[in-house]
Amino acid sequence: MFHFIFKFTNYRLRFTIPRMDTETAYNKALDYLYSFVDYSLKHSSELAKADFNLDRMFVLMESLGNPQNKYPIIHVAGTKGKGSTSALCAAGLQAAGYKVGLYTSPHLLDYTERIQINSAPISHEQLIELVEEIKPAVARVPFLTTFEITTALAFLAFGKYGVNAAVFEVGLGGRLDATNIVTPKVSVITSLSYDHTAVLGNTLTLIAGEKAGIIKDGVPVVSSPQKDEALEVLERVAKLKDAELTLVGRDVKFELIESSLDGQRLTVDGGRWTVGGGQKSKVEGRSVYGPRSMVKLQIPLLGSHQVENAATAYTALKVSGIPITDEEIQKGFSQVQWRARFEIARREPPVIFDSAHNQDSFSKLSETLETYFPGKKVYLIFGASEDKNIPGMFSELKSKIEKIIITRADHPRALEVEKIQQLAEQAGVESEAVTPVESALVRALELSSKDGSIVLSAGSMFVTAEVMSAWKNIK
Repeated sequence: MFHFIFKFTNYRLRFTIPRMDTETAYNKALDYLYSFVDYSLKHSSELAKADFNLDRMFVLMESLGNPQNKYPIIHVAGTKGKGSTSALCAAGLQAAGYKVGLYTSPHLLDYTERIQINSAPISHEQLIELVEEIKPAVARVPFLTTFEITTALAFLAFGKYGVNAAVFEVGLGGRLDATNIVTPKVSVITSLSYDHTAVLGNTLTLIAGEKAGIIKDGVPVVSSPQKDEALEVLERVAKLKDAELTLVGRDVKFELIESSLDGQRLTVDGGRWTVGGGQKSKVEGRSVYGPRSMVKLQIPLLGSHQVENAATAYTALKVSGIPITDEEIQKGFSQVQWRARFEIARREPPVIFDSAHNQDSFSKLSETLETYFPGKKVYLIFGASEDKNIPGMFSELKSKIEKIIITRADHPRALEVEKIQQLAEQAGVESEAVTPVESALVRALELSSKDGSIVLSAGSMFVTAEVMSAWKNIK
């Protein structure tokens, strides 16, 4: 409390004025961040014209003392799987005893989810403190964006609060992303497919070129399995940068052992890093590997794509050179949490939250549904941004859809329900429009209660986030 004391002739009067409460101050901090250009809220036409460059970030971080250079970083790009792979890497490092920073985007329910330390978002008080600290530096750099400032806040937070290892997920693309001012221990590129084509290009070659922009001179690269068109680009850039490329699925073999609603078990080729119990070494410029051995891993994340992500994360941790044992990785992976990735909120009748939002991820979603709920139909709660390939998403899931409950998130890029209904009709899929999102969930649950079909939210992270909030209130 602030105390103001007014002195009179023979006595004092003490007036106590309440300090601004934390939530008011937190909302003011968010208002400040959103007062800058936020391209996540812009239409694709504006996004395509955006002036992305790294100059502003270099100047801003220099004025803050370059905290991003104080701790080792794993840098993760990709179209799909980058968030899960980042979370797995962070979980492994945490199990190894590191104080781990994890930076991801977007958030689901609270802005501070973007900046986590040891699996917990920073507090609202910490964000308020960080925003106040960064304001003078921001004021000296024109044309900064919300994402650039938030990324700087993460770099600053991890330095300020004693993080000794960090994982940074790329926001968009890679080459010109605000996170790409780091020199990481390893650059990671997960599965590449078509998304944000207005900005990144409409071919896999162009998209891979943007993602490959995170590859640094002499810094090792780990890639998930890729289509030939994308892999060609990654190999070319890696060779140009003299960055050793390890391709999961080719150089590092992995195999699914068992999968159930309780999780998945897999094996990964762990022998290539075992030389006398330590990391791989080089003799006369050649990588030397010990006897091959298979490491068993268990993950709670579901779907074959998560097996691929786990193999990629394991490989990234090993290649990074950050000291970590297989046992520590096993422990961390078994405890990882990453929400809205085929998250089963209720098993009967099933309620599932998912983050699939492009055609490729809907293909993986369809495959995962068939694995765990063979032959079962879904009531799909669906909304999407205006720049998404909605017909492509519908085509991947069409055989499983009983009905689409079309809704619209409270987000400026969300497409009108009428337009999505037209696309559903063209795709030959039954639909109805229900807004707001909470009412769409209620309607889907009502229909599911009659026939036991799955209630599934997908198509937009923003819709799924609102569905998750509504579920907490009505379950």
